[in-house]
Amino acid sequence: MGNIVLETKDLCKTYIVDKMSNNVLQNVNFKVEEGELISVMGPSGSGKSTLLYTISGMDSATAGQVIFDGEDISAKNEKELSKIRLLKMGFVFQQMYMMKKLCIMDNIVLPGYQAKQEPREEINKKAEELMRRLGIIETAEREITEVSGGQLQRACLCRALINNPKVLFADEPTGALNSKASMEVINELSNVNKAGTTILMVTHSERVASISDRVIYLEDGNIMGEIKLGKMEDMQELHQRERKLKNWLAEMGW
Repeated sequence: MGNIVLETKDLCKTYIVDKMSNNVLQNVNFKVEEGELISVMGPSGSGKSTLLYTISGMDSATAGQVIFDGEDISAKNEKELSKIRLLKMGFVFQQMYMMKKLCIMDNIVLPGYQAKQEPREEINKKAEELMRRLGIIETAEREITEVSGGQLQRACLCRALINNPKVLFADEPTGALNSKASMEVINELSNVNKAGTTILMVTHSERVASISDRVIYLEDGNIMGEIKLGKMEDMQELHQRERKLKNWLAEMGW
């Protein structure tokens, strides 16, 4: 077993709605090794996004622990959590949040400037390298309304990687994209993982999840099972892996 970068221990999340308890996460336990690409799947309302937000410190746990990079972040205050998220985590969401008044390049470098860990020239150089790697260098000076959805999501991916995160968290990263743009993002997520970045992803898409090393199935706030697909060496394996995943999901009641 490799180094554990993320672990949850009896993680619980309860919301009180109209004086009624809604147990969204119930004693969730799992580990993520450095370099893994893991997808979390399950029906709507199963707690997938809540799990992602809770383990990344964007939401607080009701009980249990989240151990991230050797630290119990469930005991941290918001200022400490914000610093951890900035320096050690990257985020890609379904809605591509970017500053409307900034061009693509300026949006990408912003977290690097905020982190103040490297000179701005180095951050700019890194941003250009990321954009070249993800095939969007020509969009650097464009406004966010002047690029396609696939290009914008790849720009969000560049921004998420600018501070070399320990873990990239992705919540339905292709949910707002057409099939062509989705395949572009799937390919880049796979490449980013092959380059060494650990990824934890929430998705409804069997195709997106098929690039994962492991897929965890969540239902009613409980982990009901997982399937190990192993490392994907080539995108040509995608359809075979997708069939295997679909068969397993059918067994899980998907």
